[in-house]
Amino acid sequence: MEDILRKRASDRHADLMDHVYRSQSGIYDLTRKYYLLGRDQLIEALDPPPGGRVLEIGCGTARNLVQAAKVWPDAEFYGFDISSEMLKTARKNLAHGRLTDRITLFQGDAGNPALAMPPALRKFDRIFLSFCLSMIPDWQGAIRQTIALLAPGGELHIVDFGQSEKLPPSFRRILQQWLALFHVEPRKHLRRFLTELDCETGTRSEFIPQYRGYSWRFVVRLPAKEAPCSGEA
Repeated sequence: MEDILRKRASDRHADLMDHVYRSQSGIYDLTRKYYLLGRDQLIEALDPPPGGRVLEIGCGTARNLVQAAKVWPDAEFYGFDISSEMLKTARKNLAHGRLTDRITLFQGDAGNPALAMPPALRKFDRIFLSFCLSMIPDWQGAIRQTIALLAPGGELHIVDFGQSEKLPPSFRRILQQWLALFHVEPRKHLRRFLTELDCETGTRSEFIPQYRGYSWRFVVRLPAKEAPCSGEA
């Protein structure tokens, strides 16, 4: 019964994302470059090992994957998205950039990322989410399951809307109202959740606020060997 309910929730979210992006997928990259700030810094920081596997969850139009493949030519790249509308544009972008042999796409739900890919592909050296967590209903569960896909010594990179904590309150209020129109909810407890997860799983999280808190960036590092919890925040 639980699996059936989860599948229904996933299908509803997929329908919602297709509805949101059906009319936007073709112009998404042109419009989002002005306010999805911090994506390129995340890509530059990935630094995958030679031959390493890199996965983007919620890859959308594959804009980030195309850029990352150029910056890190020795890595293998994979991505998936819940929206079939976005994936249509993503496949066109890969064909246009002649990257279909370097980037593999799947359709799947971030709520259960392992099911988006064949079993042989379920370990990655780097995984990243770019302005995606703010649209995932069970974002905490998604992070937990994503970390389970990391190879020893792997890293999870996240960038998303922050709390604009060093920007004027009027700007924060208007931004949050505008984002809500697109079913986007910045995760104000993300930093605290990752700190708690560090103690629970042995990961080590780095918090990197950008643009006066407009965007938050995190790097979650999985030890090469299992480490005991120190009890420190």
